[in-house]
Amino acid sequence: MNANRIKFLIATAQITLLAAAGPVFAAGGKVYVADEESSTVSVIDTASFKKIGSIKVGQGPHNVQVTPDGKLLWVTNNGEPAEATTKMSPKEMPKSEHGAMAGSGAVWVIDTATDRVIAKVPVGMHPAHVVVAQDGRHAYVTNGGDNSVSVVDTSTQQVVETIAVGNFPHGIRISPDGKQAWVANLKGGTVSVIDTQTKRQIAQIAVGKGPAQVAFAPDGRLGFVSLSEENQVAVIDPASRKVLRKIAVGTTPIQIYATPDSRLLLVANQGSRAKPGTTVSIIDIATDKVAATIETERGAHGIVVDRDGRHAFVTNTYANTVSVLDIAERKVLATVPVGRGPNGISMTP
Repeated sequence: MNANRIKFLIATAQITLLAAAGPVFAAGGKVYVADEESSTVSVIDTASFKKIGSIKVGQGPHNVQVTPDGKLLWVTNNGEPAEATTKMSPKEMPKSEHGAMAGSGAVWVIDTATDRVIAKVPVGMHPAHVVVAQDGRHAYVTNGGDNSVSVVDTSTQQVVETIAVGNFPHGIRISPDGKQAWVANLKGGTVSVIDTQTKRQIAQIAVGKGPAQVAFAPDGRLGFVSLSEENQVAVIDPASRKVLRKIAVGTTPIQIYATPDSRLLLVANQGSRAKPGTTVSIIDIATDKVAATIETERGAHGIVVDRDGRHAFVTNTYANTVSVLDIAERKVLATVPVGRGPNGISMTP
């Protein structure tokens, strides 16, 4: 066999291997961003760190959540754009810039394969955050306007329970064992504990001023809540339901997220519109110390960490961007322009 023939066969084999491997390399995940002031959801490719799409949704989308299987995205908003006339006047709006949006409440459901809206579910007033249980059967939506949590059956896309909680519920997360949902009551100074089996509030934990979002260490040993009016994060013992200690971070901490290995807690420090925060604090969970502070852009608000714990994606509310962080290197890898007022953020598993 001559040399040219051998080169041809090698090249052909390489092309065949690349073609076979193509879907593996091309199938990057997606990050979804609620662009509250644009009434859109931006889509970012996790491989290229570039915006690859924009989905029109309802008025003022505040938070997004991908289901555990990655097939659907849930978005809180005010419903159809035509309903903008039902919004509260500025004087009636909550003073907190990270409060829920105004108007009648809805969660919209998006198919992540096509990035198309496939369902719209009415919920309570002024919905803020949504989470989906690990088994995918129920979604929980905090309604800041009527101090409740709507429980949605994901198969029928109907509200099946409405749970009374604390004053102005905002952030919500489900415990690693799936047995509880914790709710940060922004104006109540408490965290509500919901039993996911009975769909009832079973406790309220006094935590401090302006609790905005909760988080859990994936190993289940500790819970956390950002205290936006204290510039601190409270550490909670899930067993005793008591605050163990508080850790000082940046100004007006909002969303928080633990790494998969339960070693670090990332905190987005938003600040205010007049004096924006521009940092993410990285807390070493073992020592209760801020191990690093990363500069992002104006109004660091929402945060999500990938399943490998390598990257974090942070919404910069006042800069209309998302910062991509290398957690180990403690640096910004990329800055992605998105819609106006980016707020909540989630990603496919």
